[in-house]
Amino acid sequence: MLRIKALPLLQTHISCCPSVAQRVHQLASIKHVCVLPERRRQGLLYPFSSLEEHLSSQVSQEEFKIFHPSLEELRQAETLFTPSSNHSIDYSTSAVRIDHVPLLKQPEVCFMGRSNVGKSSLIRALFSLVPEVDVRVSKTPGHTKKLNFFTVGKAFTLVDMPGYGHNAPRDFVEMVEPYLQERQNLVRTFLLVDGGAGLQKVDLVAVEMCEEFNLPYVLVVTKMDRTRQGALLALALQLRDFIKNQTSMCFPQPFLVSLLFGYIGHIKECYNITAALECFKVFDMSS
Repeated sequence: MLRIKALPLLQTHISCCPSVAQRVHQLASIKHVCVLPERRRQGLLYPFSSLEEHLSSQVSQEEFKIFHPSLEELRQAETLFTPSSNHSIDYSTSAVRIDHVPLLKQPEVCFMGRSNVGKSSLIRALFSLVPEVDVRVSKTPGHTKKLNFFTVGKAFTLVDMPGYGHNAPRDFVEMVEPYLQERQNLVRTFLLVDGGAGLQKVDLVAVEMCEEFNLPYVLVVTKMDRTRQGALLALALQLRDFIKNQTSMCFPQPFLVSLLFGYIGHIKECYNITAALECFKVFDMSS
């Protein structure tokens, strides 16, 4: 059975004061972030940087910088989520049953997680440069009942999955498991974890599913603005150990995102999708 445990790798003087939440969701573009003071800019682009000072000397900081794109790489990544005359970004369709899922040739990435983990909010942040795209967000757990498909030009399709756990659709297993197991053009799964709750038993079931089906996936920690720095760093260390010792298909670095720090979700996620498509090279992007 997969499990996660606490690690005594924090410095003893770590501060437990809550992180200061800043409403920066209006910073939808890299050009707006680049004019910010350096410390704030670094905190937005590289969210783990604000936690590094609390790391014990026993922990290598490089393990949390496996994915550390340059500003130029971030600018290039942003073009994926910037609409143009030949790059349309929009809602495509929904499926309430697996036999309703559309047959698409282009690569797909899906977002899944517990009900109310912030999945739809993160997707809306990804589409912040395309405000007309309708990504419905609700405070009611289990609001998403269908597989919702969004096309990002000819590059890929993004799939918003129903939440599992509380108030999940009755046919969740019948809907989601076949999709994950049989979808040939699924290249990356983003598994969202609540930063305040950590990995739960239902999350471990989702992890086991990805491992069993040999699906490349990424752990994404949401709601980091609601989590104390000490608890957030402890969770990052736990996830690092968990990924290293108990998974084989998971990207080795967890990602920290927040709706209040919406820019992080917009840039870091979209670039990782690019990296996934480039890394696996399983599709001809020109077709």
